[in-house]
Amino acid sequence: MTIIGGPRASAVLGDLVDIGVDQVAEVRRVRRRGLLRECGVVAVLVVVLAAAFCLSLSLGDLWIPLPDVARVTLGLSADPPAPFIVGELRYPRAVMAVMVGLAFGMAGTILQQLVRNPLASPDIIGVTYGASATAVVAILVFGASGYVLSIWALIGGLGAAALVYGLAWRQGVTGYRMVLIGIGVGAVGESLTAYFLTRAKLYEASVALRWLTGSLNEASESRMHLLGWCLLVFVPIALVLSRWIRPLQLGDESARELGLRVETSRLSLVVASVLLASIATAAAGPVAFVALMAGPVAGLLTGKSGGGLISSGLVGALLVVISDMVGQHLFPQSLPVGVITGIIGAPYLIWLLVRMNRIGGAN
Repeated sequence: MTIIGGPRASAVLGDLVDIGVDQVAEVRRVRRRGLLRECGVVAVLVVVLAAAFCLSLSLGDLWIPLPDVARVTLGLSADPPAPFIVGELRYPRAVMAVMVGLAFGMAGTILQQLVRNPLASPDIIGVTYGASATAVVAILVFGASGYVLSIWALIGGLGAAALVYGLAWRQGVTGYRMVLIGIGVGAVGESLTAYFLTRAKLYEASVALRWLTGSLNEASESRMHLLGWCLLVFVPIALVLSRWIRPLQLGDESARELGLRVETSRLSLVVASVLLASIATAAAGPVAFVALMAGPVAGLLTGKSGGGLISSGLVGALLVVISDMVGQHLFPQSLPVGVITGIIGAPYLIWLLVRMNRIGGAN
């Protein structure tokens, strides 16, 4: 056995130290580059979303010039009829489109990153189906509307999530188990919805079906304020809790070694995601596939797996705003926003299933 000593040992140790310093510096450079890219993407998304928002306020049977839209939005005086059309009729709908998309986008990203499965979004694992089922019961049986309907939808979403989480938990929760059980729970919720619709009167069934499609037609100032206050509470909570996602992605044992309470942290993140998805569903109905698509699209833009929470929320908001504009103005008869997002999201879901099947087959 040769023992290295003297100047030679110092030289070897010096080389090792230099290698370690270089690796740390490279990690810092990569992280800084990723942070700068994400900040740039967020800035671009904000600008594009603002442009789409203003355009949605301009378009309609009566075109309102963009300068007048800007004046009304900023609370400045503008020539009639811009204050009434923009401020009273179009503004609540556009703001709700932004907030609904933001909530769905963040909710889907939290679940997808938590269980490391792109299929794990609230509309796939049964959360929105649970909210829809209880909302339909509330509409058809109790004649609920407004705030009461929102509370029913929220309770249904939380109940469906609790059922999925409880059935999927086996000394922890895995992504595929949660997705499969969620699909089963969602099917039960969909069956209950269909049963109550078949027993409803024609007018009541049409009201429920309009809500089930996912629509912003019922947007109002009171709903806008209610959704805004809910997001003001839950979005910061979700952003704070999101710091637990990365340790949990390392595995339960590694997360425990880092001092994390695994089950408490995971359950808190699931509840945050479900609350965001449920309040969005309560406001506009189950707008299809927004939660599923927002995170992966944000990931492609930022170069991060699954995308960041803020960028995913902005992508979801942009998707809902643009889809609502397309549904209102591109067809002879206006279509609910959920129809347009469904048309966009269905091919994406098929592609995702085919891709995951190939990856599974390769493994």
